[in-house]
Amino acid sequence: MKVIYHPNFTDPGYSSDPAAREGRIQSIIEELKKDSDIEIVRPKPASRQELELVHDPYHVQSIKQRSDELYNMSKLSAGGSLLAGEHAYEGFPTFAVIRPPGHHASPDSSWGFCYFNNMAVAIEILRNEGKITSAFIMDFDLHVGDGNINCLKNSSDIRIMNPSSDNRSDYLRKVEKYLDKEKSYDILGVSAGFDQHVDDWGGKLKTEDYRKLGTLLRNFSKEKCNGKRFALLEGGYNHKVLGKNVCAFVQGFSD
Repeated sequence: MKVIYHPNFTDPGYSSDPAAREGRIQSIIEELKKDSDIEIVRPKPASRQELELVHDPYHVQSIKQRSDELYNMSKLSAGGSLLAGEHAYEGFPTFAVIRPPGHHASPDSSWGFCYFNNMAVAIEILRNEGKITSAFIMDFDLHVGDGNINCLKNSSDIRIMNPSSDNRSDYLRKVEKYLDKEKSYDILGVSAGFDQHVDDWGGKLKTEDYRKLGTLLRNFSKEKCNGKRFALLEGGYNHKVLGKNVCAFVQGFSD
């Protein structure tokens, strides 16, 4: 299992929002490093040209003008998603421990601690290079990834799932049933938000549920995406449980 990570992601200086808070990324990496089967790979920043495959040039410039720290961190996060997509295409299950998150970033706007749409950039690069023509995207963050939808809605070959239920068991059943009915795709991308945990904002899912989600998505990718799969960190804000939740998901998601 490959994990995309750069030490710069631990720097809280780019913003004061919960996704940037000191200790958040460290809580994940400390847990993941306990797994000897994980290979950590450092990303490079995405280029402006790569960002503009998804975003209006005005939006990219607006983020740049806010601060160099924010712009550079956001480019590095998008670069992490690109690398995750590339490794997944090559057949390696990959999880990107990146920030800022991206699923609330639309072509010409952003909110919710997001600036550039990491998932859309990764998918569009793969499509632009002729490596894929279709993708299935699962977003299990507490909040619907409106940016994913806005960036990718014009393609009939991309399906986005944002599961929803007030009941924990029903939530998992819905995911399983939906995946069973889906067709085949070239790749699976996951916007992995962990803020639905019982000790986080959503107050619903347990740690073992993230392992179950990982397993369901691993099996789906093997059956319908030739095993090609990657996941990107989105939400999750309780540092005491975040690392354990990510590890549970990664254990299910890996081979």
